[in-house]
Amino acid sequence: MSRRRFKDYQGTICVVTGAASGIGRAAALRLAGEGARLVLTDVNAAGLETAALECRNAGATVLTSETVDLTDHEAVSAFGDQVVAEHGAPDAIFHVAGNSAWGRPDLLEHRVWRSMVEVNLMGTIHVIEAFIPPMMAAGKPGALVMVSSAAGLLGLPWHAAYSAAKFGIRGIAEVLRFDLAPYDIGVHLVCPGAVDTPLVGSIEIAGVDRSNPEVAKTAAQFQRHAVTPDEAAGSMIEGVRKGRYIIYTSPDIRLAFAAQKFAPPAYKLAMKLIARKINKAGEGVLP
Repeated sequence: MSRRRFKDYQGTICVVTGAASGIGRAAALRLAGEGARLVLTDVNAAGLETAALECRNAGATVLTSETVDLTDHEAVSAFGDQVVAEHGAPDAIFHVAGNSAWGRPDLLEHRVWRSMVEVNLMGTIHVIEAFIPPMMAAGKPGALVMVSSAAGLLGLPWHAAYSAAKFGIRGIAEVLRFDLAPYDIGVHLVCPGAVDTPLVGSIEIAGVDRSNPEVAKTAAQFQRHAVTPDEAAGSMIEGVRKGRYIIYTSPDIRLAFAAQKFAPPAYKLAMKLIARKINKAGEGVLP
């Protein structure tokens, strides 16, 4: 584990991916308030521009704000080279960017499986390739923070494609926490549960019409249970500050993961109940 925790972000260079909205935007604003110097990126140019302006208005120095498609290896590599050449190796990477899609395996199209892997898993790998070697060479304490998901810990029904990528991020983190320890780079795996981000309204659910009243009702229930992006970002930054490896944004995910390890029957029952609820919501709207 890293010998130094980021108790003070003042003056540190922090890269935030997915900074245009949701947890990424909230994290950028919180880091701005703590005096970090920011490197921001997202695929959403308009949202990124607004987020960068808000960070500057909060008094932060935004070193770079650039639209980058994280699935484009060459583009991410060029972005990393530019940042390091102009500002030096970052102190911390907050890799938040990702997308989500759910569905039964008989309804999931191949493009959905591929998208989950390319955006969530390969995007993570591209960010690591671009920034971690320069951080290792710099010889200064650092932090690699990667957002996985509750779906990277638990066997959530209808999440097979999403979990393929999010479990992959967890695997990367589990190895890198030891590989990077000699370089004083701490690794932190963020596993959010329900978070009320714009992604909630745009998640693709295979074979489901999002305008269906029963589906809308279930989505509304999810949002009532969800934490805000700012709350999730606060948990993430505080978890890094406290040197935690797995960072939860809500206690229910911590409890479910503990049940998976120490009370398998209770975990199995919980997954069955979730599956029943999801399948009921899909009745009449699925083939």
